[in-house]
Amino acid sequence: MFDKGFLKELKQREGECEDTTVKRHLEESGERKDEFKTDSDIDVKRLYTPLDLAEKGFDFFKDTSFPGEYPYVRGIDPLGYRGNFWIMMQYSGFASAEETNRRFKYVISQGATSISIALDLPTHKALDSDHPLAEGEVGKTGVPIDSLKDMEIIFDGVPLNAVKMFNCVAMSTGPIVLSLFLALAEKRGMEPGSFGLYMTNESLMEFPCRGTQFTTPAGHQKLSTDVVEYCTQHHPNFFPLQISGYHAREAGATAIQELAFPLANAITYIEEMQKRGYSIDDFAGNFYWFFSSSLELLEEVAKFRAFRKIWAKLVKERFGAKDPKSMMARIMIYTGGSNLTRQQPHINIVRTTMQALGAALAGVQWMNLSSFDEAYQTPTEEGALIALRTQQILAQETGITKTVDPLAGSYYVETLTKEIEERVMEYLAKIENMGGAVKAIDQGFYQSEIHEQAARYNRELENKDRIKVAVNEYQVEEDVKIAPLKYDPDAEKKIVARLKKLKQERDNQKVEQSLSNLRQVTESGKNVVPAVMDAIKAYATVGEIGQVFREVYGEYVEEAVHF
Repeated sequence: MFDKGFLKELKQREGECEDTTVKRHLEESGERKDEFKTDSDIDVKRLYTPLDLAEKGFDFFKDTSFPGEYPYVRGIDPLGYRGNFWIMMQYSGFASAEETNRRFKYVISQGATSISIALDLPTHKALDSDHPLAEGEVGKTGVPIDSLKDMEIIFDGVPLNAVKMFNCVAMSTGPIVLSLFLALAEKRGMEPGSFGLYMTNESLMEFPCRGTQFTTPAGHQKLSTDVVEYCTQHHPNFFPLQISGYHAREAGATAIQELAFPLANAITYIEEMQKRGYSIDDFAGNFYWFFSSSLELLEEVAKFRAFRKIWAKLVKERFGAKDPKSMMARIMIYTGGSNLTRQQPHINIVRTTMQALGAALAGVQWMNLSSFDEAYQTPTEEGALIALRTQQILAQETGITKTVDPLAGSYYVETLTKEIEERVMEYLAKIENMGGAVKAIDQGFYQSEIHEQAARYNRELENKDRIKVAVNEYQVEEDVKIAPLKYDPDAEKKIVARLKKLKQERDNQKVEQSLSNLRQVTESGKNVVPAVMDAIKAYATVGEIGQVFREVYGEYVEEAVHF
């Protein structure tokens, strides 16, 4: 890309600059810090020039090219945001179906174009609200959904096509949540093609990160793949698998691990679909990706750019993709909640703005911003509105959406992009040598790698090698006034009472028949979604359906992992 004579002269000039100007400055200032690194422990030089790109073997057409063209480093849309802004999401769901319904109506009225539904912990674990293990957790971290009845309340007066998409964070309960939406649409007489549904449905990452799994890795892999297969056959407008690196990053992973671990998981799902007779182009175009956008701004930009290239090359070269849609990585981000502080919480607005800026500069498709008060609770209306307005200001007032991939050609960003790509590929090779994602998770590899990085981060905070404003520096005496969510202390009792009433009034013979059929289908190895949907329409509960899976696949019991 660069003329050899030019590079030779540049190298000489760079050396002269280091020997004179830089050394003199350091001697005069008396200050020197020998090491600078990114959050992912990548060395950062004082200065980047075309020499760094030449050393990486940078080739414009192979490593960058044009937006909308393979390998999609510069984005999957040739117009970037000149055609349409990213979809602006808002995370909602708390307390009860009624409260969630009110919040949905509010954020839609304020211009949200997508809604991401938070489930409470018992629902994630496929436990009903009246289960002994659910006591005290009902409605605390999201909305409890016990049955189709709760969906009817949540969406009362909210059409399923009210926004561009609904995203449901249902990592381990994919077939159940898909069936809840389909059953609700059928009851309303709506065609599933008339609304957008994006399913998280990535259960493997739950084992090392969040812990909402309730059956075995093999069982969850089967259930997640069933959703992909069913949507491929019947609902090609749905996005059946959101492959997540976000939870790994929140648990302590570096940007490199945040990309490598979900990529290894994706390979597992692809191979399972291939065993069922599908080609990569049958389904990969409807995969999408969920990542964090953290505070190391330029590393985050490089991370997203590198990821698009890695995915495009992987599906084309390894799995033989021919359809460009299969090669395009569609990315959703949530700003890193772990970056937020309870101390001086309003400065979190600055943090989420910078995190969103990195994602916008990298050209992602969806954004969901943490609210400034999220270190305390599920967002208040004020917090949710500020998060939405932040996105709207970035999109419409800053000018960053006027050109595509504005940081392309930056010597630093391009060098970082290449470095991240190389390190991610090294991780993938290591996981492949272990036998793939499932075996790596079983052996505790993901867990140990994430825990090691989390410990490093905490040591740096304790030693002040890393400054976190308001936490280990710039503290002030403060009286934080965050208006708490008004959680009705009797809400759990009301939810449980409604569930018990449902169980009494429904046609329990029909429920038992549907659950018996689900058990037979599950034991046979067939796709479970049609049987789950029949059970949902009979008003079988999430917990009753989850119990069938526990009994057939085995209940997951976490073993101690020694690091």
